[in-house]
Amino acid sequence: MDSGYYAACTALVARTQALDTIANNLANASTVGYRAQHNVFSSVLAQAGGAPDSDLNQAINNYGILSGTTLDETQGALQKTGNDLDLAVQGSGFFVVQTANGPMYTRDGSFQVSSKGQLITSSGDPVMGDKGIISMPPGTVSISTDGTISSNGAVAGKLKLVNFTAGTVLTSAGQTYYSAPPKSEIAATDSTVKQGMLESSNVNPITSMVELITAQRSAEMMQRELSMYSSEMDKTATQELPKVG
Repeated sequence: MDSGYYAACTALVARTQALDTIANNLANASTVGYRAQHNVFSSVLAQAGGAPDSDLNQAINNYGILSGTTLDETQGALQKTGNDLDLAVQGSGFFVVQTANGPMYTRDGSFQVSSKGQLITSSGDPVMGDKGIISMPPGTVSISTDGTISSNGAVAGKLKLVNFTAGTVLTSAGQTYYSAPPKSEIAATDSTVKQGMLESSNVNPITSMVELITAQRSAEMMQRELSMYSSEMDKTATQELPKVG
């Protein structure tokens, strides 16, 4: 089968997957603490059935695929809310949250106090301090830039802010949560906590719309290419192959 057919097919699949990523970014453009994901494409050389590994053979059997996504680490805008339990991270660090699936990481600091007096996320998961789950004191709470939580002079705990070793890939786990490989977290030394503020999504809607339109047009073009190749192969099968022999 013509290599052009495979090239158009892999390109269509890659662009369809890219559309999903871009659409997800746009859907979360107003989600607190959301970090945009960007597509990463790679080149794959198809096996040529034992044919010589010539420059021409490599050129016609080299296909582009979507190999994954990367997390945009750009800081989102900080918006003042006036709520004492709304917290934002200034810097690259993440809050640590204890879930049923183990520790997760988030930039969404819209916290609240549970019926048990614990600091929790809007999903009900406990927020972790440097010594475990944080029990909140009664009264007006003050949270310093290093994450220390106090009320009327009594210290209740200190928020755990983490970063990750170089090369660590964070995986989206839904609900603005991210997971990381075991033993990859390190203390965030370049981050501070801002009380009464929340971090907006770092998705740029205008840029994302341009990416969406570009990906849609590319996918449509690949669909036309596949249709053309299919028509050509049908023509060859009906008109040329009967002449063989």
